[in-house]
Amino acid sequence: MFFILSKILSFLINPFSWLIVLLLMSFFSKNLKRKKRTFLSALFVLWFFSNDVIFLEFTRHWEEKGTKTENVNHYNVGVVLGGMAEYDNNLKRLSIRRGGDRIWQAIHLYHLGKIDKILISGDNGFMIDKGLKEAEQLKEVLIEEGIPNEDILIENKSKNTYQNAIESKKVLDATPVNESVLLITSALHMKRSEACFKKAGFKNFGTFTTDHYTGEKRGYYFDQYVVPNISTMSDWNKLTHEWVGYLTYWIVGYAI
Repeated sequence: MFFILSKILSFLINPFSWLIVLLLMSFFSKNLKRKKRTFLSALFVLWFFSNDVIFLEFTRHWEEKGTKTENVNHYNVGVVLGGMAEYDNNLKRLSIRRGGDRIWQAIHLYHLGKIDKILISGDNGFMIDKGLKEAEQLKEVLIEEGIPNEDILIENKSKNTYQNAIESKKVLDATPVNESVLLITSALHMKRSEACFKKAGFKNFGTFTTDHYTGEKRGYYFDQYVVPNISTMSDWNKLTHEWVGYLTYWIVGYAI
């Protein structure tokens, strides 16, 4: 039930949903004043949520800072959270999304000897079966890329961040590699992930953030100030999803 409700909530907090609702209200309203107000509101929503600089400034205050690879300590296992791939049912292969930087960085850390094993956590977060079995399919790819089977652990039951933490804890408690853990996920996702892993009983674990939207220095271009970017609305959906997700998890006791 929580999983279904979270998907409904994700739709409701999507800025694109607000835009559509406002446009429909403006189109069907018979009151001229209300028609004008809702149309202007729709234009404001479109401008605000398609502006790169506004989005990046909000994101800057939420993202966890990154760590240079050379500054990462040694860990027994790197836990990589899912939600980074889709499955192409026509070509029968994984298709990596932006979050794929998580597994890319984990592979890099493994080859550098920063982590001894990789634990991939997550099945898929879809309400219907789309052919994605993320942890299992990514393990197959890693083996094909030369990483030994014994150095790849999977957790294929979880469908959200809280379950990632709970199920990963079960896997690691059943193995001798739980002495030191490095949590690897997107910078935008790390606050909620870290809170869930603390709630699940992980202690003194390290964090490694990936696919950052922002950095320490600002370096905006002119077009980012003035040219609308429709893909930024999708990015806003990810940010608001993390805000609401973090608050919801805290309320229901899934996070510390």
